[in-house]
Amino acid sequence: NSTFAVLPQALAKTVSWTLIWALVATFSNYILGIIVALMINKDGIKLKGLWRTVFMMTIAVPQFISLLSIGTLLKDNGAIGVWFTETFGQRMGFGTDGSPQGVLIAKIVIIVVNIWVGIPYTILSTTGILLNIPKDLYESSRVDGAGRVTQFMKITMPYILFVTGPSLITNFIGNI
Repeated sequence: NSTFAVLPQALAKTVSWTLIWALVATFSNYILGIIVALMINKDGIKLKGLWRTVFMMTIAVPQFISLLSIGTLLKDNGAIGVWFTETFGQRMGFGTDGSPQGVLIAKIVIIVVNIWVGIPYTILSTTGILLNIPKDLYESSRVDGAGRVTQFMKITMPYILFVTGPSLITNFIGNI
């Protein structure tokens, strides 16, 4: 019946959210950034420079300004807040009312904002890697009968992982 009786439960809840956050934040940025970089750098895509610029705006514009604009959109009277209220019939609330729904919404929004801010860094590094993979490797693998999936798994992904592996580990530790 002491005040500290809830401490183990609260600590377990906090540690579990921290680990979920670290995994989701790290790997969503990493995987989505690689996917977007692969889409932008695919042969036949027009206006590659424009697409890179659009995604790099969160790096070029100071993140503080970018996050302020997202904060404005997420307010109850902001564009996303109004849309959410009209669509789901309740305010986003972000857990201020203590409801489990509000807390879940807050956690999802935090992850989405983290993706918005984090993906451009992965796109930037992955684009540099993709531009430096020798085209001869793809041509010779094509001659040997490798398809796109095999080329991705045996050529592209090992190059990306080799260069970004230390960064991935650092980001995971930082997210913890």
